[in-house]
Amino acid sequence: MSVYPCLLMNDGNRIPVVGFGTYAPDKIPKSLAEDATKVAIEVGYRHIDGAHIYGNEVEVGRAIKKKIEDGTVKREDLFFTGKLWSNSHTTERVRPALEKSLADLQLDYLDLYIIHTPVELKPGEDLMPMDENQKPIYHNTDIRDTWSALEECKDAGLVKSIGVSNFNRKQLELILNKPGLKYKPVCNQVECHVYLNQKKMLEFCKSHDIILVGYSALGSSRDENWIDQSSPVLLEDPVLNEIARKHSRTTAQVAMRFLLQRGIVVLAKSFNPVRIKQNFQLFDFQLPEEDMKTIEALNKDLRYDPSFIWKDHPKYPFHDEY
Repeated sequence: MSVYPCLLMNDGNRIPVVGFGTYAPDKIPKSLAEDATKVAIEVGYRHIDGAHIYGNEVEVGRAIKKKIEDGTVKREDLFFTGKLWSNSHTTERVRPALEKSLADLQLDYLDLYIIHTPVELKPGEDLMPMDENQKPIYHNTDIRDTWSALEECKDAGLVKSIGVSNFNRKQLELILNKPGLKYKPVCNQVECHVYLNQKKMLEFCKSHDIILVGYSALGSSRDENWIDQSSPVLLEDPVLNEIARKHSRTTAQVAMRFLLQRGIVVLAKSFNPVRIKQNFQLFDFQLPEEDMKTIEALNKDLRYDPSFIWKDHPKYPFHDEY
């Protein structure tokens, strides 16, 4: 990864600034995740973002194994992110959850393991435990205890770096102010795009040497199961399209470049080989300050991810403290 554009994390490890996201709606065959991951590695991606809840770690791991075996990459060339799901926040479940992901991925270690969401569900094998009224069954492990278990996983060599996802400022401060804290979170992975530029969260993270990683960088997959279909399509924004035409770039490239130039690690996903390649071609152009300001003005504080599974939680919404 020495020649791949990276950011230095607060633990001394480096994270590639562009990552390939492996989430897919249920209607997408799992085999496509394997094919797309192989294409991504072939065109140059070295940062792969996965999660247990995506249900495709076996397929993604198979793609990585094939690309290592055929000589395209070495394991040390790759940066893989995994995520601890909400049914495994209790301290005794953290390491087994990580070890399950490692086994499914056929990897000896992860480069980054993050708490997927600060909200905990009932511990157990059920990924989405529901009561008789089809409401999520929550649990309340102290997130600082979960973090201590992640620190132990890092000390055991199972993961090189540890971080969080979907945390607000108060939740981050809980960990940062934790007595006996051994390792700070290296990152906070949150929804971030032109319509939700996360200015305040970015400033807070930078002030604590935490990297902001942005998912849904191109808006969203517009999954009809959870995305409001009346919400604006980011890649159809006329201002964004005009800037893209001016630079002879795709709208997606401009949307991602905007985030990169603000110091944000960008995740993008696609199952189209042409788009997978296009979304990686971000390093041979620069947006001038005028365009950056124009794009920044497009912010709507619009969340495509409605966090619908948490809407009955007593502390919802969680984003009040940016």
